[in-house]
Amino acid sequence: MNASPAGTAPLAHLRPVAADELAEIATLLNRTYRGAGWNSEGELIGGQRADEAMLRDDLASSPGARLLVWRPEQEGPIRGCVWLADEGEQTWYLGSFAVDTELQSRGHGRALLDAAEREVARHDGARVRMLVVGRRDSLIAWYERRGYRRTGQTAPFPYGDERFGLPKRDDLEFVELMKTL
Repeated sequence: MNASPAGTAPLAHLRPVAADELAEIATLLNRTYRGAGWNSEGELIGGQRADEAMLRDDLASSPGARLLVWRPEQEGPIRGCVWLADEGEQTWYLGSFAVDTELQSRGHGRALLDAAEREVARHDGARVRMLVVGRRDSLIAWYERRGYRRTGQTAPFPYGDERFGLPKRDDLEFVELMKTL
């Protein structure tokens, strides 16, 4: 991460994930989505968020998608990641967004999101779309402060598919958020 002008978040630089980093990404996703932290969904969903095989399969089945990583120190651990997929018509899907819990609440998430949006714009994207578990009010509010808006669209939670975790409630669904760049 590089310093940026006073009053703005630091810059994050993303690069494509290497095949030998998928296990580290799965660990990061599981820790940030299921562990402690202000934006964890652990109180709503237990079990894993991802595993290495799942990430490998997702990449293989989505040739236009990118799993990008943020490693601020060249020899240090991966501290963030984001999945970006071109959906056509200048719309990109953003998912698997994670910042190491040790770095949260310090502007790093904002910097990582900015980097992801720059990547979308660099590929002539005009909109970013995401799905967020609707019960995650503080996380949705965080995205809204960054310019994302609820579209009114929802998607069902994949109950019965343990690859996506073990829901602790029977009223989960995803809400769609969108931002025009």
